[in-house]
Amino acid sequence: MSAWIKLISDEDASEKLLDVLDMARTPHGTVDNVMRVHSLRPNTMKGHVVLYRAALHDDDNTLPTWLQETISSYVSVLNDCEYSYANHWANARHLIGDDQRADTIEKALRARQPQDAFDGRELALLRYAERLTLSPGAMEKSDIDALKQSGLDDGEILEANQIVCYFNYANRLLNGLGVTTDGDVVGYYAKTT
Repeated sequence: MSAWIKLISDEDASEKLLDVLDMARTPHGTVDNVMRVHSLRPNTMKGHVVLYRAALHDDDNTLPTWLQETISSYVSVLNDCEYSYANHWANARHLIGDDQRADTIEKALRARQPQDAFDGRELALLRYAERLTLSPGAMEKSDIDALKQSGLDDGEILEANQIVCYFNYANRLLNGLGVTTDGDVVGYYAKTT
């Protein structure tokens, strides 16, 4: 566990905190530092868990999961958030399932040149993510029109919007409190031994 503020361990947690920690547990049975950093205020942890799962792990989302994770990774690159990038790029790489393609995408994301790996609706989503992350006050209806012209429907646009917004929130939480992956199992699909 690592952050610039106190993190409460399971052993030292109150019953109320333990209930929320149980809600926040990963498939590995652990609580990642991104959630544990809320341990001094369990209600914000509860809200964070619900928002995260709604934005990124909801069965009703229709954007491909690998693309959701790629958008997440790109926002994290734009915000220089190594914590989120480590986790969500590991997920994207796993879901892409092609190391050569994943290497090409990673190089493009890291260079902030998504056009080097994408076109069409995928590129439109990544450009939207970049604009909303770096220039939120400059957003215009034309930004949404461009997404529609690329073939995305309103529901897909909303999904992408919520992913971008969530990761801007999470990246600022993590960077602002010095949260690291120390002690975490990195990546949703990571194998534990």
